[in-house]
Amino acid sequence: MPMAFALSSEEIETYRENGYLLKERLFTRDEVTNFRLSCDSVESRVKEAIKTERAREYHLDQNVFLDVDGYTVQLEHKKNLDRLRVVEPVDNLDQRFDRLVDDVRLAAPARQLVGASNIALWTAKLNFKSHGVGSGFGWHQDSPYWMHDSAHVDLLPNVMVNFDDSMVENGCLRVIRGSHKRGILPGTVDGSQLGGFYTNPSLIDKGEEVAVEAIAGSALFFDPHLIHGSGPNSSANPRRAIIMTYQPAGFEMLKRACVRNISV
Repeated sequence: MPMAFALSSEEIETYRENGYLLKERLFTRDEVTNFRLSCDSVESRVKEAIKTERAREYHLDQNVFLDVDGYTVQLEHKKNLDRLRVVEPVDNLDQRFDRLVDDVRLAAPARQLVGASNIALWTAKLNFKSHGVGSGFGWHQDSPYWMHDSAHVDLLPNVMVNFDDSMVENGCLRVIRGSHKRGILPGTVDGSQLGGFYTNPSLIDKGEEVAVEAIAGSALFFDPHLIHGSGPNSSANPRRAIIMTYQPAGFEMLKRACVRNISV
């Protein structure tokens, strides 16, 4: 493992204690500019694909989803259906994103957090968080989404690479510090289709809420059990980011029946 990109013992302790670790300025300004171009390219490609007969539309809690060409698209809510909310998986829709999966600046820390010398990709999703209309996301853990598809849900660390400055005003990620230590928590019971995936409000310690503001090019590593969410983006600035999740090598990806081992 290249030692220049390995996490220090202090950083690992911070991650274990808080459930997250922010690495600022991990990517250069030029790299961020190119990532934004990739976001634009994916957006154009996906918008064309969902107009075709290949796209299968379905609704969950009145929100619109589409499956097309091996990935899932979430549209923004209500009157903003012309905007993309999430595309997953996205690594094979753009060469830069595919290379980013293997980037040693992410893969080296991920190996430490997984606790394995060889790792693979579990999933990679692109969040658009469009300016002025990007909807928020309620408090949740990732592990309840994945527990039925993975036998090693504890070994699925996330890393979010910010392509724009991520601030409270444009809906930065918020976390409940230390909540990962409690494992998978019960969801809400409100009769909705997706309610069970949102953490029961009675179990959320708002006194530990942290708004994780970060500049473009920063990377946030966080635990699959960490309670997190985000506010809406009512600002004039987008908040685009990719979230990649790693796992031990040799296991298939979520949503795609293939193994995507990390090459470096």
